[in-house]
Amino acid sequence: MQTMLARRGLLRLGAGAALAAAAAPGLSLAQSVTPLAGAAVRRATLHNLHTGDTFNEVYFANGRYVPDALAEAMRVLRDWRNGEEHPMDPRLFDALHAINARLDTNQPFQIISGYRSSKTNAMLHERSSGVASNSQHTFGKASDVRVQGVDLRNLHKAALSVSAGGVGFYPVSNFVHVDVARVRQWTGV
Repeated sequence: MQTMLARRGLLRLGAGAALAAAAAPGLSLAQSVTPLAGAAVRRATLHNLHTGDTFNEVYFANGRYVPDALAEAMRVLRDWRNGEEHPMDPRLFDALHAINARLDTNQPFQIISGYRSSKTNAMLHERSSGVASNSQHTFGKASDVRVQGVDLRNLHKAALSVSAGGVGFYPVSNFVHVDVARVRQWTGV
């Protein structure tokens, strides 16, 4: 089914969106997903520190997600350790867009970690108790970020103010975890 959806140029957001898209030939992801309320045009600016890949495009316009732009953003957030790509929840990009608006900067989000394969996550969990065994990264719902020239505490405050999901503050490791699961917060190292 995933191959079929990929051929149609659709991005899978989970069983509901995939089944809805597959059940309605010609239905695009942009038509099958209701975005969060907010800006008419949304842009994400990303720089993956491990791969050097960048993304600076509008991913939402005219009331719809832009599938090709989302696909490229998801490529930038792939598991850099093994190259595995996974669909990312578009609400993550909405959260980053909202955080960026609060920071009022044109600097990209520096991506420390986006998607993590189960294998990568298990390896990291074995090495550190700070890595959740059931991490939102493995579901395509999380990213660890920082922004050059923005104090990490300000990034943390902006992420909390969005209330899009989980926010972890890692001052020693110099990043903020942002996810679109349930709203919660914590401090790590």
